[in-house]
This record gives sequence, structure tokens and C-alpha cells, in this order.
Amino acid sequence: MIGFVGLSHLGIVYGLATAAKGFAVVGFDRDAALCGRLAQGQFPVSEPGLNELFAGNQARLTFTADANALAQCRVIFYSLDVPTDDDGHSDLAPLRELLARTAPYLAPDATAVILCQVPPGFTRSLKTSLATTAQTLGGHLHYQVETLVFGNAVARALQPERYIVGCDDPRAALPAAYAQWLGAFGCPVLPMHYESAELAKIAINFFLVSSVATTNTLAEVCEGIGADWSEIAPALRLDARIGPKAYLTPGLGISGGNLERDLVTVQHLAAPERGRPARESLSAPSTTDSPAAPLADTSIITAWQHNSAHRKDWLARTLRSAFARRGLALDGATLGIWGLAYKENTHSTKNSPSLQFIAALPACRKQAFDPVVKISADAFPLFTQCATPLACCRDAHALVIPTPWPEFRGADLETIPAAMPGRILLDPFGLLDGERAAALGFDYYRLGAPPLPGAPNSSPAQI
Repeated sequence: MIGFVGLSHLGIVYGLATAAKGFAVVGFDRDAALCGRLAQGQFPVSEPGLNELFAGNQARLTFTADANALAQCRVIFYSLDVPTDDDGHSDLAPLRELLARTAPYLAPDATAVILCQVPPGFTRSLKTSLATTAQTLGGHLHYQVETLVFGNAVARALQPERYIVGCDDPRAALPAAYAQWLGAFGCPVLPMHYESAELAKIAINFFLVSSVATTNTLAEVCEGIGADWSEIAPALRLDARIGPKAYLTPGLGISGGNLERDLVTVQHLAAPERGRPARESLSAPSTTDSPAAPLADTSIITAWQHNSAHRKDWLARTLRSAFARRGLALDGATLGIWGLAYKENTHSTKNSPSLQFIAALPACRKQAFDPVVKISADAFPLFTQCATPLACCRDAHALVIPTPWPEFRGADLETIPAAMPGRILLDPFGLLDGERAAALGFDYYRLGAPPLPGAPNSSPAQI
């Protein structure tokens, strides 16, 4: 039997995926009401395939607020989402509290696995703390890199590329029950020291951020010189040094919280006052009186952060330019907005470009639709949420599509002009037919390509 402690996004998805592999699963959370809703298939998160996964494996799932149930489990994953603040700092207090609360209930030979994303040094510090206080957390402690990607979490949980496992001694055999669970997913398993595994998660995200920043920078150059990034990306995918799965889609900066957290984490690790990692195989910290030097130059991280902030402002910056090109004042305009989530197929709005865009235009009336996200009408000035995408277009002077939900792709452009007095369309991800939009009179704007001016036979109403 496999246990999952902490039934947030991470624990729910991994728990259901584990049941789909034939294991009996105990999901524990202190919130009894949440456990009751989960038992009925009522999820607080939105993921494609999640409902189907539950329906097919319900018989193997138990959700409970009784920690005594964890005593039956041979492997227990700590799977609580670790929240971040607006500056990207992690709040580990809820995880520490959950560890302390549940540790007494684990069987002496059980394997505890920290699945939450934690900073390098956390797992070894936990192991040292347990030994110092003569406490136990089962008989074995490991850290595992989670593969959660909002909007694609079910597919990645069922078919992971690899599992990265942090160990006190990576040369030792993994506990049998844990090895059985890992083997059920049929992917490579990479054991390594705790600190290496914790940093491996950050390393993966750093390479993703570098791809995002490079793609966004060159796509912006395309917009200014008449090149089209969608023509360039296929050439990069055919380069063996870059590859067919490289992140080459222009976007609106990095969002969601996890990537931002990893940037801040490494800035903290590299700071002079941080000192050296504590694993005994590493050299001891210098004892000289000279000022401490940083572990690494992190100016590239600062550049990525600045680049992301610049990209998030693309919507507001481009809209202002579009209104000026039409000779219109933006203040007092009505805007239709399709999408509030930070990306498609998720309920999360953490660092959402859409919400940043809405906040940047307090003097405009905002009419928004999102197929999943619902926010309060008083969250922003002059903000309302509509029941359908078309309703957002009524009386709007511009339509903006910050989130590339599949529902928006290929929307019937013919129905939009009748509802909208305006003819400005910001479609950063190219969900709609730009040439058709221009033929209907829209000034059409897409990331990575020059604007397409609208046909002159149609003009927006004055504001």
C-alpha cells in the first residue's frame, strides 16, 4: 500500500497515477472535508484526464484524515504543494508541520519520500534533525524530483521521462517496496545524493528558463524586423544540439511560481552569506577573515527575471501601441479578455500574465472569460467575468487572448465583428487566423511576427 501525505495538486495527481498502476493508495490530509470531496471525485484542481483517471481506479483509492491509516503503507510520499510568495520564496512551514504530525504513525520499516520541491540541503537537514532528536520517519528517507506540470500533469505522472531519486548513499540498493513502485512506471531511475537530486530539479527548470528567455528575445526581434519566428523554430528543432522538443514557442514570460522559485533559490544559495553546502564530502568553509565570495555569478538569473518581467508587459505595451496607431485613447476603452489562468488546462493564476495585464489598465473596462478560473468581480477596478467568450466581445474596442485555451483555437471570427465596435485583436499565441482577422478589419498582433494591419473598409468606433 502506498501513502500520499498532503492532498494538494501534487498529491492528488500522483496518488491517482499510482492507483492506475495497480497499487492500493491511502491519501491523507488533515482536512476531513477535502477528503470527503475527493472520495466523491470532486477535485480542487483542474487537469485533463483527471476525472477519467479517478473513475477507472476509484476502488483502489482511500482518502482519510485519520493518520493511523499511514501505518499500513510501505512507502509514504510527502506530496504537499510548497507555496511561494510574490518574490519566489518558498514557505516550508506547512511541510515541516505535516512531517512532525505524521511521523509517529509511520511503520518502522516504511520508506518516506519527500516529493515536494524543497531547496538543496532540506532532506539531509531533515535526516540530521531526526537523528539528533532520536525521532524516526519510517526506516528510510529519500527525496524524489516531482514531474508535475500544470495542464499536463496526468500524462506526465503516468508516463514520466525518468525518476531522479535523492539518497543518503546512492550506491545502496533502494528499499524493495519503493523500488517496486518506481519500476511500475517503466522509466530510467537515477539515484544520486540528496543535494544533487534537489539541485537537479532546479537545473531542469533553469534550462527551461534559458530556452524561454532566448525564444522570447528573438521572437521580439522578429516583430520589429519583419521576420516570423514560426518559420525559424522548425530549423532549430532539426539541430541535434537543440532538438525536436526544445521550448521554442514565444510566450509572455515565466509564470506559475515554480520557475520563479528556483531562480530565487539559487540566488540565495550563491549569496556570500550563505556559506558552503554541508555534505561531509565537500570542502569545509574557509576560516579566513577575508570577505566571503559568492558561490557563483548569478547575474544571468537577474537578466532572466528582467526578461520575464519585460515579456509579461507585452500585452499592455502592445495594446497601447495599437490604440495609438488607430489614434484612439486607451483610457475608457472596453476590453474583451479570453483567459485568466497563467496557461491553458490549469486552474492556477499564479503570476498570470492575464491578471498582470488587467491590473495594468485600471481605467479600462475589462470583460473576461475563462473556462475554469473564476475570480471576484471586485478583484480589479471595472472588471466583470462573462459566461461565454462571445459575451466578452460585446461593446469591446479590443479583444485580447492572454491564455491559449484549446477552446479558443479556431474560434469563429465571423461572429466577433458584429459584437465588437473595435478592430484590435491581440492573439499572442496565434490561436486564430491572422490573415482572416485582418481581412475582417482587425489590426492583428501575434508574438514573434510583425503586426497585420486591418483592411481599411472597417474601422473601430470612437471611444
